[in-house]
This record gives sequence, C-alpha cells and structure tokens, in this order.
Amino acid sequence: MSLLLGIKFCSFNSPVVRTSVSIRRLQQTFAAVNSSNESTQTRNNVVPVFKHASRFSDRTALHDAHGEYTYRGLYLSSLQFANQITQAVSASRQERVAFLMPNDANYVITQWACWMSGQIAVPLSSAHPTPVLEYYITDSDARVLVTTPQFLPLVEPIAKDTNRQIIVLDDTLRKLAMKFDGKKANNKDHFEHESGDLPEAGIDGDFYNNSDALFIYTSGTTGKPKGVVLSHKNIQAQVSSLVNAWDWTEKDIILHTLPLYHIHGIVNVLLCPLHVGARCVMLPKFEAPSIWSQLLAVDIQNAERVNVFMAVPTIYTKLIQEYDQRFSKNEKMKEYIHTVCSNKIRLMVSGSAPLPQPVFNRWEEITGHRLLERYGMSETGMTLSNPLKGKRIPGTVGIPLPGVEVRLTKPDATGSGTEVLLQGSSKGLQKGGESQNAVSGNLEVRSDGVFTRYWNKPEATKKEFTEDGWFKTGDTAQYEDGVYKILGRSSIDIIKTGGYKVSALNVETEILGHPHVQDCSVVGVPDETWGQRIAAVVVLREGTELVLPELREFAKKSLPDYAVPSILKVVDAIPKNAMGKVNKVDLLKTVFPENKI
Repeated sequence: MSLLLGIKFCSFNSPVVRTSVSIRRLQQTFAAVNSSNESTQTRNNVVPVFKHASRFSDRTALHDAHGEYTYRGLYLSSLQFANQITQAVSASRQERVAFLMPNDANYVITQWACWMSGQIAVPLSSAHPTPVLEYYITDSDARVLVTTPQFLPLVEPIAKDTNRQIIVLDDTLRKLAMKFDGKKANNKDHFEHESGDLPEAGIDGDFYNNSDALFIYTSGTTGKPKGVVLSHKNIQAQVSSLVNAWDWTEKDIILHTLPLYHIHGIVNVLLCPLHVGARCVMLPKFEAPSIWSQLLAVDIQNAERVNVFMAVPTIYTKLIQEYDQRFSKNEKMKEYIHTVCSNKIRLMVSGSAPLPQPVFNRWEEITGHRLLERYGMSETGMTLSNPLKGKRIPGTVGIPLPGVEVRLTKPDATGSGTEVLLQGSSKGLQKGGESQNAVSGNLEVRSDGVFTRYWNKPEATKKEFTEDGWFKTGDTAQYEDGVYKILGRSSIDIIKTGGYKVSALNVETEILGHPHVQDCSVVGVPDETWGQRIAAVVVLREGTELVLPELREFAKKSLPDYAVPSILKVVDAIPKNAMGKVNKVDLLKTVFPENKI
C-alpha cells in the first residue's frame, strides 16, 4: 500500500495526481510497525545517519526559519516520503534522485528519504543557472526530480525538456516533523507524531556496506564538473574522522549558513551533528547581521546558543566588514563580542578556499578565535586539519585527520614513474621528513573516505588514481615544521616564471596585506620570455588607489623578486562560486583576453 501525504507527483507523460491520507491514519500505520533498529545497526558495519535517530528520538535535531524539529519527527516524515520515492522509481534501488530544496527541514527529510529507500541523493542549488542544473540532472541520469513549490518554476521546464518525473513536496511533512510548542498560538493546527519505538526504515542486510549514497559535482574551477560518487561507507568514514578529531558531542549546537550541495555544508556542518545527536541551527541564506545575532545569542536562551561555527573565507571577510560598520566604534560592544565569542563558542573553522592571513589575524582580534583551517576536496572529504587543541599556524592545514594517509610525490628521474618524498598519517611520518628543509610535492591521499569513482567517467577516474590506490588531488603541498601547507592547484596556482616555481596562494596572501587591497587573485599570464608572468588582479577598498610600482615595492618586503607581480589589474569584483573559489581559467580569459597585456 502506498501512502502519500502533502505531495504532488507528476510525470510529463501523465496528468498530475494528488492523494492525501489523514494524520491519524498515518500515525496508526507508524504505530503498527514497532520493530527496533538495533538489530540492523549491530549487523551492519555501515550505519546511515537516519538510523542514529532512534538513539536521540525527542531531542531537537534541527532549528530552521520555521521552528524546531526532533530526531523522531524528521525520521518519521522521511520514512513517509521514502515510501513515495520508492513508488516513483518502481521499487528499484540506486536510482539517482535529484532534489532542489531550500535550506530547511525539507532538505533533511528528502536526503534521509533517498537513503531510506535505497537511492542516491543528488543535491542541486538554485544559485546554478538553468543550463548547469540541466547538465547535473542529465549527467547523473536522475530518475526523479524533487522540489518544493518555491522552486517548481525553475525545475519544471527542465523536467519537461528532459522528460523527468517531478515530486513536489509541500510543507505537510515538514510541519509534521516539528517539535510542538504549546506557547505558540499559530501552532494549534500542528500534529505530532505519536511516541513509541521508531519503525524500521532502510534496506536490510549489507546494502549500506556496498551501495552509493551521494553525488557531489566538482566546482568546475579546472574543467567541466564531474559527478563524484560517494558511498555510504565513504560518508561514514568522513563523519567518523571529524567527530573524532573535533570532539563532536550531543551537547553541540552548530550554526549552518552554507550551501547544501558541497561536502562542507553536507558532511561537516549537517551530517556530523546529526550523527552524534547534536543540534543544527540552519539559516535560509547567508546574511551577516543574522549570523552575528546567532553568534552573540541575541534574544536566544543560553541553552540554545550556538557553540560551533564553520564557514568559508568569504563569509569571514563579510562578517568582519559588518563588524567594522556596526560595532568597531563602540568599545563596550567590541569588548562584549570578544568575551562572548571567546567564552561561549568552542570551535570556529574555515575551509573550502585559502584563508588570507589578514582575515585570520583580524578574526582573532575580534573574537579571540584562531580559526581552525583544514583541507579537503569533494573527492576525499576532509583530509588535513589544524588541531582542535594545540598550536594553529595561519596559512597551514595541520596534519592528516584520523584514518587518513597522505604523501608528497614528484616524477622520478625517468619521468615515467613517481618518487615518494614523504608519507604520513595522524600517527606521524612513515617515510621521509628527516631533512630540516621544507619538502614540497604533489599531494596524494588514501582513506576509506575517498570517493569510489567519477560517474560514467572510467578513464577520468583511472587517471586520478595511482596504480597502488592513492588519489592524486592535483594540489601541490609543502611539509615543514611538522605541518602541511597547500601551495595551490598544480595546474593553476603553481606559476612557472623564469625557471622558478611560485605559489599564487603565497603571493595572494602577501598582497592582501596591503591596506588598499580588499580582494586579490593571482594568475600566471603566458609570456614568450618568462614562460609566465605573475599578474595580480585586485579589488581596492573604497576611495583608494594603487599603481604597479607601489604594489611591487610593498610585495618586495616579503616576497623574493621573482615572485613579485609584474602585472596589476584593478577590477570591481572577482567572481567566485558559493564556496568562495575563483575559477582562474575563466578569470584569465576575462581579464586578459587572448593573453594580450
């Protein structure tokens, strides 16, 4: 029997059908199935996040713009939606379900429902233009599209053009999952799920040990986006590593303001807290005033204030700008912010893009927090991290996380093989590193968190793995004084000029220290004499000017002559994606068309 609640299902080969069932009938159906999840969890090595919900039941799992949701409520609403997805795919498994959701409980319900029904989740973003959305949907060969009425005008034409089914999820299941608040008069029509043991959900046996869970599309900064296939085993390994390294507990409350179609927002900031029974406060979008209100617990009870925050460098930059505009002239407010952030928030993390040292220093001055920088990729999850407790060196990404091995390599003398310069894990170095000098090389990673393959791209997959099973990240890293530092993408950020290799990220960090520079990206412009010339593309602070001789004099104070930019271009803005990354290939074409200077 198929139950459908608050859902519109449509196929472009059939008319729209709407069905509903009473809340009481739905609750009776749930109550009739009272088997425990414990036997399944014991039998399976891989336990998807939704199976942990029974351990936390009536604890608050999520707080979004609409209200609070319990683990029980999210679980039961997800189970109901899983039934509909199963019907939509004719009870098959491992189908791709692409979904475009707002940043609220409907996202979690859809994600869990995909996994309960044995499907592969393919999250989309409304920030992507129609051609990109269509590419993701067709490339993943999504069987079904799921969205809300809010995004239906964006998704429906694509579904029609590609002959895909649509499930339109309204707010009924989301409201059903909400934590009842008797104090709210407008909550009188709210229905609670009945108490009792949670009914069984998911696929029995070893399914989650051997099945795929998620597609994450690469950012496309170095080429056309590829579908990164992550298994349930990959996700569990990534989550377990971070829970271990960053001391996640059920007492944590994290502030979530990131996109939910990248590893950072999905694994680090959503799945980690839900894995341990913690709470996630999810904002619908990034707004600096809203984040400051949450960090300072404005009109928020002490027991509900956030104590963990993770963001990208662009967000920290905008928060600093907001701080300078609203608080910097009020000494009492400055002292209050520093006291609250340093005493009430246990962890602040930056990732997904290089963190400029001026931002690191300014954030520490404002909040007392030395941001924890870490390194990861769509293909690997998080691999390197500064310590939770210990010295954090700005511009570095610490050491390998638990369960992760890394190594630095270079082509051997023959040019056909690879020489391993250094290899290590969280337990220390296994090879190399004896020299007092810095060791630089191509960064490679091996762990249970590394993805299984690129979707429908066997040759691209084979190309990115070594014969002995290491994933080639494409980044150049440096090991010195016991920690790693990312020098940049080997193909883009390592500029070869006059026989020297220059890290564009290092040059960017130094230029960002100039008082007139607000933003900067450094690229290598092809040159017949030098191979490449170092070009700085900068955004200036309002009311300031900068010329090349002045920039060069400033840069020479901290950079060798060969690394000092010989080209300066001032622009109004540097285009970045939602994770704060710059597509330097596109930037080079735009700012230096046909490479004519």
